Amino acid sequence: MKEFFPVLRSSQLFSGVSEEELTAIADVGPITAGYIRQWVESPQSRDLLERLRAAGVNMTCREEQTDRRFAGMTFVLTGALEKFTREEAGEMIERRGGKAASSVSKRTTYVVAGANAGSKLRKAQELGVPVLTEDEFLALLGAPEENKTV
Repeated sequence: MKEFFPVLRSSQLFSGVSEEELTAIADVGPITAGYIRQWVESPQSRDLLERLRAAGVNMTCREEQTDRRFAGMTFVLTGALEKFTREEAGEMIERRGGKAASSVSKRTTYVVAGANAGSKLRKAQELGVPVLTEDEFLALLGAPEENKTV
């Protein structure tokens, strides 16, 4: 829904939002756009938005640049990771547009293998999936080794 934020920037609190602008947002079709416009145009909604603005609610947003270098990629984490937890590594992958999966398949892009990696590492090798060490994964992230919160 972040694509909707430019529409929210209006100082007129949504006035003039076209169906075309709304349907340009991912997963918003003509029916949903109609419901949004209907809500925006209702007197109760306009009153609510005005009261929120008057109460000091920030009605603007700022866009943050996103790193999508892993878009379309799937990573599998295996073994004992020493430099970060699996959860942290999964978050790093997802913040860059990738997916952290729990099993290896022919569609896996990379396997990140820590110490004592087992069946997932063997499966990756059988399928010819590239295997990365933690250091190689960090290099792929483009982060210095000591910076774990990329």
